Amino acid sequence: MEPSDTLVCCPICDALHEVDTVEDGTRLRCVRCGTVIAVGRPEAILRIVVLASTALILMSIVVFYPFLELRNGVFTSRASVFETVMSFSEGVMAPLSIAVAFFVIVLPVARLGTLIWALAPLSIGRAPLPGAAFALRWAEIMKPWAMAEIFMVGVAVALVKLADLATLSMGPAFWSFASIVFITALKDTQMSKHSIWSALDTAKR
Repeated sequence: MEPSDTLVCCPICDALHEVDTVEDGTRLRCVRCGTVIAVGRPEAILRIVVLASTALILMSIVVFYPFLELRNGVFTSRASVFETVMSFSEGVMAPLSIAVAFFVIVLPVARLGTLIWALAPLSIGRAPLPGAAFALRWAEIMKPWAMAEIFMVGVAVALVKLADLATLSMGPAFWSFASIVFITALKDTQMSKHSIWSALDTAKR
């Protein structure tokens, strides 16, 4: 088989499809498993930029606003994600603090920022910014390491264990983080690599 720019492999079942030009507003699905493999340029790129921008705004709430509040009698404790990370920043727990900050805050923010940098101009019909392809490539590399959803699983386990020990109240950062996990999952499941890279290559010409 010879290499071809029009061959697209389904990310789920690996079925090969011959895809040429995708009309605006059109979705192409895999004939075997039904996964979306290509989307019309305006719909795909604009949706990704809007979702990434929303998640980036919510991340500012996550970092600095209260995440959880614990009450046990006269004792009350509340903290943001940033304060929680900084509370372990000294002694033997410092590496854990750095790892949490890196995987839960820095990498998700960096990935959202690189996606916006690479695709925002294309969503409004402008030429891509310098380094757009490099930024988009790094956004894909960082995807497995941005662990916001893993953090939420850990929080859910902790809530179950603390429910009998104290009264828990979820702060605005908790709901913002939950929204980010949902938005990120929605963005990733509807993201068409073929449409995005094709649009980027076309805009650079």
